[in-house]
Amino acid sequence: MRRHRKVKIVATLGPSSSDFETIRKLFEAGADVFRLNMSHGTHAEQKARYDIIRRVETESGRPIAVLADLQGPKLRVGAFAAGPHDLANGQAFRFDLDATPGTAERVQLPHPEIFAALEPGSELLVNDGKIRLRVEKCGPDFAECVVTAGGAISNRKGVNVPDVVLPLAALSDKDRDDLEFACELGVDWLALSFVQRPEDVIEARKLAKGRAAILSKIEKPAAVRAFSEILKVSDGIMVARGDLGVELPVHSVPPIQKRLVRQCRAAAKPVIVATQMLESMIESPMPTRAEVSDVATAIYEGADAIMLSAESAAGAYPVEAVLTMDAVARSVESDPTYRDIIESSRVAKRQTVADGIVAAAREIAETTDISAICAFTQSGTTGSLIARERPRVPIIAMSSEIPTLRRLCLTWGTHCVLTPSLERFKQAVVNAAKAARDFGFADETNQIVVTAGVPFNQAGTTNILRIAPCDERLIYRTDPE
Repeated sequence: MRRHRKVKIVATLGPSSSDFETIRKLFEAGADVFRLNMSHGTHAEQKARYDIIRRVETESGRPIAVLADLQGPKLRVGAFAAGPHDLANGQAFRFDLDATPGTAERVQLPHPEIFAALEPGSELLVNDGKIRLRVEKCGPDFAECVVTAGGAISNRKGVNVPDVVLPLAALSDKDRDDLEFACELGVDWLALSFVQRPEDVIEARKLAKGRAAILSKIEKPAAVRAFSEILKVSDGIMVARGDLGVELPVHSVPPIQKRLVRQCRAAAKPVIVATQMLESMIESPMPTRAEVSDVATAIYEGADAIMLSAESAAGAYPVEAVLTMDAVARSVESDPTYRDIIESSRVAKRQTVADGIVAAAREIAETTDISAICAFTQSGTTGSLIARERPRVPIIAMSSEIPTLRRLCLTWGTHCVLTPSLERFKQAVVNAAKAARDFGFADETNQIVVTAGVPFNQAGTTNILRIAPCDERLIYRTDPE
């Protein structure tokens, strides 16, 4: 099985997609990565989904990536004594630490860390930004505010604080438990919520101990401001546009998305564009035209992956949502304009031998009659570097390490193939030619580019490139040793 597109699809699992038959259909429809949302469901439910994914992987013979998305700290108001209250523009309202049920004038905000960070003029957002309040006066246990955008406030609605860096760790006690569970389960990626600073990512990496790659979710203005530093210590990025659109003006999110995607591409680190991509398909078998354009925009930008959330987890049409994404991707990538945009935004990197090898592989593939680039990669770095080049021909990432291949399932354009452990370059060339033929990328009349590192089975040694025929008889004839 091979995909006829370069961008990858991430599908979230949930109540609508927890049985073997549905998960298998999601994979066959085009899902490359499955997301386990740790905000919902028990550990037992998540393990059952994970086990099904691995069963589908075994039966299909294709590596599949699993991403566990940690919840992060949730900031919420307390409860009200008499149900919801309507807050009017211009009225005063107070947040404090008092656990007494709230009224039309005040409510508990059980987060002293918020009060410690607030200053007069700071903004508090309630219920996904539908209610906005400006802080007039504050102390270590209260904030007296003025309502600038009114609405109904009710029990335990979420609170956002967009213009300050909160003294809160990105990992709550629940997140630490979930992280250890997910790593022991064997997930390939950990998505870290509420990232504000690079130290948040470093802490998660220490806890993961190399068992999973760390993907930072950019959903806070502080993360946007510190993005270059966060990117350096992350293995991948998710542009979580939902919370960004709450805490920042909605019109600022598209340019931020574009900028972040380009920075990730330059760094050869995978980037997912997420949130509300086909949201109407939660209830409808057809998306809106605006949603299709939104998905297409992320693909034109060169994002590694696009993600479905509730559409596949809780919607009525999970398989149809994946099929729609796949169809949009194939249509966009067959558009000549797509190649123009991708190539005009390519960033040249020539800092290491591996950089030079992968750049040469792409240039040779695009100027001669080459059917595919086959990259042998121990850690996944070479596969990522070739994907950064965004070549016109397919990328076949080959490794004897199944964790490496699973993680590369998130990377643009990579078709991942498990190989036996190899000792000699000629064996690599033979295996590459066989994989190119077996998966329909080439036939015996074609040529491929093969990149590898000698000595074999050592990370970071990519130092050799060869143009090879796909006919094994020619390989042996030209390279008898």
